[in-house]
Amino acid sequence: MDLHHIRYFLAVSETLNFTRAAEACNVTQPALSRAVQQLEEEVGGQLFRRERNFTHLTDLGMLMRPRLQQILATVGEAKREARQFLTLENAQIKVGIMCSVGPTRFTGLLADFRMRYPGISLELIEGMPSALAARLEKGEIDIAVMAWAEGYPERLDLKPLYRERFLLACPTGHRFTRMNAVRMQEVHGENYLLRLNCEYADNIENLIRETGGAVHICYQSEREDWIQNMVAGGLGICFIPEFSVMLPGLELRPVIEPDVWREINLVTMSGRRMSPALASFIKAVRDYPWPASRFDTI
Repeated sequence: MDLHHIRYFLAVSETLNFTRAAEACNVTQPALSRAVQQLEEEVGGQLFRRERNFTHLTDLGMLMRPRLQQILATVGEAKREARQFLTLENAQIKVGIMCSVGPTRFTGLLADFRMRYPGISLELIEGMPSALAARLEKGEIDIAVMAWAEGYPERLDLKPLYRERFLLACPTGHRFTRMNAVRMQEVHGENYLLRLNCEYADNIENLIRETGGAVHICYQSEREDWIQNMVAGGLGICFIPEFSVMLPGLELRPVIEPDVWREINLVTMSGRRMSPALASFIKAVRDYPWPASRFDTI
């Protein structure tokens, strides 16, 4: 069913005059008449009774009119939404964020992006690396910001954003507060609070064992605020990324011998076509001046 045919039919049903309808549609009267006839052939019956000075809708025409009006309105709305999406007037991006990525790191970026592209809204979806990768593959999110200690599947494209160091968090008065940096072997025998959402948890435990140490895991939680509060309360130590949100009462020291770092990447599906909004977001993220770690020189 041709949209022009629908438009011409609705013009005639409004004016009840083929000549005036043709003028309103900026076509010749014969062309408009042929279009209406073709539409009638498609629906299988007459839409108008054509009388010399009195053109009016048939029962079929009255039945079809609201339906064809709805079709035209729906198509118009779809075109309008597509235009807004392509011109960045009304677009949405679903961004997966790894649980342990600190929001303070992104506040400046998000504020800058909002100023440059006020028509693009961002939905932030939290998750672990494996879950974010699965949602990327299914198209449930458009892009992800994450690190993955196990290594990324080949189907994912990576754009490095920044590196951050793992720090050791301990309570005020702890023996580590007298050190500028803490060697990994020094954590031997400490009460350890395990951050279950840390993608490097297994790697850190392996490093502790490789240096001849062992820790006692006395608490474990997915809640970063619970872990940090328990550390501040003297219940143990934990390892935490440098740019995480830190609660008051924590003493922080870089870990050395070995140093422990992670790289935060912008992750997309390889070969998947990007929307203009997503391309704009990726450019903004890559252009953003990410501050370097303050522990680079240790």
